[in-house]
Amino acid sequence: MATRSPKLYLEFLAWMNQRGLALADLAQEHIDDWITGATSQRRYLIRYFLKWTASRRLTRELTVPSTPGQELQDLLDEDDRWPLLQRCLTDDSLPTDVRAAGAIILLFGPSAEHVCHLTPNHLESGDKHAHLVLGRHPVLLPPRLAELLRHLAEQPQPRPQLSRSWPSPRWLFPGMVPGKPISTHGMTQKLNRHGIMVRSARNSALAALAADLPSPILADVTGMHRHTALRWVAYARRDWAEYLAARME
Repeated sequence: MATRSPKLYLEFLAWMNQRGLALADLAQEHIDDWITGATSQRRYLIRYFLKWTASRRLTRELTVPSTPGQELQDLLDEDDRWPLLQRCLTDDSLPTDVRAAGAIILLFGPSAEHVCHLTPNHLESGDKHAHLVLGRHPVLLPPRLAELLRHLAEQPQPRPQLSRSWPSPRWLFPGMVPGKPISTHGMTQKLNRHGIMVRSARNSALAALAADLPSPILADVTGMHRHTALRWVAYARRDWAEYLAARME
């Protein structure tokens, strides 16, 4: 287990014991309560302990939001963001997975990890429109992005030998290992190599969305943690809106 802060982990276990919780009982609401009671950024480091427990199936997958202020950096100018999105949607010289992943991040701001774990089941196609499920509510897709994602969903994928007895999920962005999605690092490196800097692309999309949406809706449509959504909205209403207004003068 990563020993970033063993004292914090003991503190967290004591906190659980006071509430009569075992590791198997932990739910997202408990993690939200732990973070809400934080008096410093130190409590956010519990994410490393929870990744370890989840990897050993001691707990379910639980989300710890980003450390406050960590994500509010590296913004693209809108004059750069929109041409980059246009390139993802129209440039046939780019690999299809790069175009699709880049467009999703530039439009909706999910993390690279979130994008890596998308499956064809997250894509909802109707007679006229297609939607992508990133959070609780599907988001409407531009037709060209919907076409790219349908193409990825229809691609054959290599299957591991054990898949006959234990079927593995299909991925929109499969990795080199059969049955596994592309790694977050691999996705980030691939996008960066094609001029789509993931952090700045994501931050710019979230800042633009947060300037227009209340935090509960932002969390619901993007799959963002509610605490992170609150910080983004507070940031966007204060700084991003002023930036946009200044550019309109």
